[in-house]
Amino acid sequence: MAPCRPPIPVLPIVAVISRHAAARDWGATALESLLGSIAFMTPPQPFTAGGYYQKSMGEDLLKQFVAFSPCDDPSALPAWKIATNEMESQFAKEMASEFGATEARPLNLDCGYVTEAKLVLATTKDRDHRLYLQQGIYAEVTLSYAGRRWQDHRWTYPDYKTDLALQFAETCRLELRRHLTAIRSAVT
Repeated sequence: MAPCRPPIPVLPIVAVISRHAAARDWGATALESLLGSIAFMTPPQPFTAGGYYQKSMGEDLLKQFVAFSPCDDPSALPAWKIATNEMESQFAKEMASEFGATEARPLNLDCGYVTEAKLVLATTKDRDHRLYLQQGIYAEVTLSYAGRRWQDHRWTYPDYKTDLALQFAETCRLELRRHLTAIRSAVT
């Protein structure tokens, strides 16, 4: 039997979705209190999701991926998801009108993390490919790193199959590898 080992640190990520630039900016800034400083982010890209969010979030949605530093323990994922859900609610209730947002859900924050081998997303929805973590939160491996490239799955959302998303995942993976190399060097 192999001994249990502590988990390898992961790079926290969040996809920030809104049609309002001010809401995306507020979300990215608010996330720093939860996940640490912003390591890097992608430029906003059009986000359609087949119209799924249109009714609650409006049209002309934009999405950007944000990575945070320092690396963290992956067991914190449920707490991150609960906190990001609370941030969404807080923005909708307390700040949306200040920024001119009238939608029921003007901001969407989808959190997860990147390891050397996978990009994981948290969700509150159970499906056949998702594992229950705790407190009503599930996780799915959205992308896998194999054969020196990122690979999607039958359940991977289309916006995670884009060149921008794959390049973001690769940048995260390389950043994480630098962090892990530094940790390993410090130990030896």
